[in-house]
Amino acid sequence: MKFAKIAVAATALALTSWSAQAIDISGAGATFPYPIYAKWADAYKKETGNGLNYQSIGSGGGIKQIKAKTVTFGASDAPLTGKDLDESGLVQFPLVMGSVTPVVNLEGIKPGELTLDGPTLAKIYLGQIKSWDDAAIAKLNPNVKLPKQAIVPVRRSDGSGTTYNFAYYLAEVSPDWKTKVGVSTALQWPVGIGAKGNEGVAGNVAQTKGSIGYVEYAYAKVNKMTFTKMINKAGKAVVPGSDTVQAAAASADWNSKPGFGVILANQPGDQSWPMAAATWILMYKKPEKLADSAEALKFFAWAYAKGDAMADSLDYVPMPDNVVKDIMKMWSAEIKDASGKPLYSPTN
Repeated sequence: MKFAKIAVAATALALTSWSAQAIDISGAGATFPYPIYAKWADAYKKETGNGLNYQSIGSGGGIKQIKAKTVTFGASDAPLTGKDLDESGLVQFPLVMGSVTPVVNLEGIKPGELTLDGPTLAKIYLGQIKSWDDAAIAKLNPNVKLPKQAIVPVRRSDGSGTTYNFAYYLAEVSPDWKTKVGVSTALQWPVGIGAKGNEGVAGNVAQTKGSIGYVEYAYAKVNKMTFTKMINKAGKAVVPGSDTVQAAAASADWNSKPGFGVILANQPGDQSWPMAAATWILMYKKPEKLADSAEALKFFAWAYAKGDAMADSLDYVPMPDNVVKDIMKMWSAEIKDASGKPLYSPTN
């Protein structure tokens, strides 16, 4: 199946990134950014000889592994609170942005042909809308021939930052969702088939007629899946992609939250994608393995400086230059060795 492209790449990345002389940059967590991390890792390996061994296991797993100190960095699409960061001795910073995107498996429906809005999406995942020809979907799609077919919701079974952003958006637009389900990386789902990772959701949707799922847009793009348009806060139908994520992030005040932990869901603007999201890196302020952490920071600096075109090719959105400068200042101020010397400075 086509969705296996990314899953196979994950295995190859883990098996081929290292030589005996290479510095081991180990990370684990969010599946949302895996496609761009894999692309960056390959380019970085060719340029420097050092690679990235990244386990695409979900945000919850990434948080557990960094707190257990089994990896150099964790990755999560759900930002930690300032309190949690302080108690854990961690710093947090966003590396890239993307879009949580509904994908469907409906015969005869082309990518971007079907339109949904937040309240309707919430009702589907609450089990209140059960058929594709429901009046609420038909009202949004007067020119689309909708099948009389049962809806099969597919959702994450693991601790997921993609789920966190999806649920955060639904709670913004649906009082029912907010009170009955809420916002978390792991939910008590009213309906649906569980699948692990963005890879698992993409695979289940690809195999299941009548299904709907939510994935980072790169998974839809690479696997040629049928994505939907969404009605945004301004009442406009928009498609996922770099332009609409940039529009959603345009007014974000990244310094307003500890660890740059700004959620981009349901932002104003005619062009804003309603489920735009950032993905964050978690590292220790005083890491035990200094060389590994220093090399990880060099990799992230390289990605900020040289990874924009690769990110754009997968419709991820790079962080703005002014935010990157603030992030690097934070590295210098907070990530240090036992003597208080910064592990990274802009001259590294």
